[in-house]
Amino acid sequence: MDGLSDLYQELILDHNARPRNFGPLPAATHNAEGYNPVCGDQITVHMAIEGDVIQKVAFEGKGCAISKASASLMTDQLAGKSLDDAQKLFQIFHALLAGSEAVPQEDEPQLGKLLAFSGVRAFPMRVKCATLAWHTLQAALKNPSTTAHITTE
Repeated sequence: MDGLSDLYQELILDHNARPRNFGPLPAATHNAEGYNPVCGDQITVHMAIEGDVIQKVAFEGKGCAISKASASLMTDQLAGKSLDDAQKLFQIFHALLAGSEAVPQEDEPQLGKLLAFSGVRAFPMRVKCATLAWHTLQAALKNPSTTAHITTE
């Protein structure tokens, strides 16, 4: 592996072993549960939103290293962001993993540490692991008053 790949792998392993913002969020205004039946990953995303700003984001669940690390990095990236910025970041991240073309260079700074998942694109079955938390976040934004359930297939 080259140096950048090693660094990305270390980042993913670190966020898997010591996930940030892991646990319940008692003040949550938005919640959703996501499940990937292919591998059994389960993620619950909690958000506290005031106005159009995501004040806090947390997650709970179990899953593979990619799934947990993606949820951990997502929560780090989204805290304090506007809902519009969160939607843009979702689109850029989704394009990084599942797009048919490379992410435009001008969008890379917005991804920050999420660029660690760039290698996932080469493993289509793992894209669902990396995007589970993000799709769960989308479900929570669409249905804030109750817990939404999503299943990736």
